[in-house]
Amino acid sequence: MSTFFAPHAWLGDSDGVTSDARITVHSGRITAVETAAPQQGDVPLPGLVLPGFANTHSHAFHRALRGRTHESATFWTWRDRMYAVAGRLDPDSYFALARATYAEMALAGVSTVGEFHYLHHAPDGRPYTDPNVMGQALRSAAREAGIRLTLLDACYLTGGIGRPLSGVARRFGDGSAAAWANRVAALAPDEHSVIGAAIHSVRAVPREALPEVVEAAAGRPLHVHLSEQPAENEQCLAAYGVTPAQLLADAGALSEDTTAVHATHVTGADIALLGGSASTVSICPTTERDLADGIGPSRRLYDAGAPITLGTDQHAMIDMFEEARALEMHERLATGHRGRFSPAQLVAALTGHDCLGWPDAGRIAPGMRADLVAVRLDTVRTAGVDPAQAVFAASAADVDTVIVDGQMIVSGGRHVLGDIGALLHAAIRPL
Repeated sequence: MSTFFAPHAWLGDSDGVTSDARITVHSGRITAVETAAPQQGDVPLPGLVLPGFANTHSHAFHRALRGRTHESATFWTWRDRMYAVAGRLDPDSYFALARATYAEMALAGVSTVGEFHYLHHAPDGRPYTDPNVMGQALRSAAREAGIRLTLLDACYLTGGIGRPLSGVARRFGDGSAAAWANRVAALAPDEHSVIGAAIHSVRAVPREALPEVVEAAAGRPLHVHLSEQPAENEQCLAAYGVTPAQLLADAGALSEDTTAVHATHVTGADIALLGGSASTVSICPTTERDLADGIGPSRRLYDAGAPITLGTDQHAMIDMFEEARALEMHERLATGHRGRFSPAQLVAALTGHDCLGWPDAGRIAPGMRADLVAVRLDTVRTAGVDPAQAVFAASAADVDTVIVDGQMIVSGGRHVLGDIGALLHAAIRPL
């Protein structure tokens, strides 16, 4: 049993910041939280202590693209570069890259990642001897990096509506929804990972296959890329006569177990469908601006009843504070008004573990998982800030200590694996 003392802590659901918090942890769970002066034997944590962050949308292998694709003119030319990296990965190199990427996330305060996984098979499209070896590489990578994983295994059947998979994309597909479901059924959750499901997009899963995917995903997190690009909407309307959101709703794919990723170009009717079904929306601001996707209607989605979470997606940067801050700042740019999301709402978006299948994480309260992120309030970025507004000033560089399930994986800004920059360099250089 350990007791941590925080000069400032964000407690409960919406209580904001409390001073002088003692947080007792036993067997990976928070057993007590009290407001009191520190006692002998308490482990001091600096600055402001927040619950662990949930990165609700990640493609780990995209980390290899950072700083290498910015001359690409469009999303689609960027995708060509992404496919080139996808064609070079094998289970060993995938593990090395994912481990370093997840460790970088840990340094930024992430305790759980939702990995949207579609890099399933060998480059020629044939399954490996173990058809889930690439997914297992991700699970091993997260375990070594010290964070929990929700493996969102994606069904990916077509290379566009009515078009077969070709080239590198052949390694994404299982041939049919039934074959995808059979492969995923061989994956079992454990104490470090949840097995979820994903519909890559309405471009990649035909209308007739959607109900089968929904049935196979019953009771588990189900994520889907939704209306990231106008071209996706145009193709869906041309092929089916409805928007992607309506197509998903008609297939029973929208529910409180569903997370729609991006939802950048949704209509008013789409917003009503997402909110009315209590589907979560994962906004990925740094990726959406890097790829020139646009600014989505985040506040309108939230007001309609869709919980908002955050993801770093292609990892143009891994800084959850920047994702949270951008959620508000992009709304300001789009509407001309400030205060679209309060600090408490931004912290809720940072800690949205429910959509990843970890409802017992994301709050500092008795019975919850002991995930703590200590953020320094004495750096050049945070000195003098009101702790309750630190989310508007802090960056990943200000994260000092990260505890996941009671285990300290980052201390003094250093990960237990050592030099993560060197691990990233070693993993990316061969690619």
